[in-house]
Amino acid sequence: MRRFKSAYFHQLPLLTLHPGARLLKYRAMISIRGLTKRFGSQLAVDALTLEIPAGEIVGFLGPNGAGKSTTLKMLTGMLAPTSGTAEIAGFDLLTQPLEVKRHIGFVPESGAVFESLTGQEYLEMVAALYGIGEERARERIGQFIAFFDLAPQTLTDKLLSAYSKGMRRKVVIIAALLHNPPVILFDEPLDGLDANAAVGFKALIQTLAQEGKTVLYSSHVLDVVERVCDRVVIIDKGRLQVDGAPATLLAQHDADTLEQLFTRMTGGSQLEARAADFARTFRS
Repeated sequence: MRRFKSAYFHQLPLLTLHPGARLLKYRAMISIRGLTKRFGSQLAVDALTLEIPAGEIVGFLGPNGAGKSTTLKMLTGMLAPTSGTAEIAGFDLLTQPLEVKRHIGFVPESGAVFESLTGQEYLEMVAALYGIGEERARERIGQFIAFFDLAPQTLTDKLLSAYSKGMRRKVVIIAALLHNPPVILFDEPLDGLDANAAVGFKALIQTLAQEGKTVLYSSHVLDVVERVCDRVVIIDKGRLQVDGAPATLLAQHDADTLEQLFTRMTGGSQLEARAADFARTFRS
């Protein structure tokens, strides 16, 4: 994995490990055991088993409908698994759901927020839900808005319904990190971010990992995953296909890029030929 050398590192908010999380440094911070989810007759996630230690950035990949978002929603408690379980920072998903929620930050693909609130009101509400005092919350919010180059007056004067997609995404990322969780789940976090914000975000997640935090990063932007992730997990039709360091997986499967490996593992190897055939239909 190539680490970013960027001026952004000097602007990053100071986030250290959640109290007690250092004690878990050498055990799995995410431990998934036989996690399964059915929607009627459809099997969305099929007995997924996976362990991720502290300080690791794991790219969680798969085609549309592979079960990525369903898995992340189960890990947050938003969806109940059909069978199997998971532990987050040593807390059981089924028997200790509130502790699990205290120890994770989640950036969902939808980026849903309360649109009738200003950005500041929304972030202060999130901070209050996590028991962060007002003074400490405002200090942390100030650090993050400076990092993401958000104007304070925008945060205080505009309702979230008037925010652009990128601005709203920044607020959602800040909300996920405010309580300083040891485990962070990202579902397409770059969606809507401009180029500068995306560079800053990539530097941010690498710094979080250096601080010992565990990052599970779901994305379709494969070149970014290849550059920033220590490890890549690919699932298809709810089942684990490959798991390992990007360079190791490329060597094992004789692939030049992660994109090439991904298409082989998920049945997309004929896409270029199909695209050429489709393009020929416009010539007749």
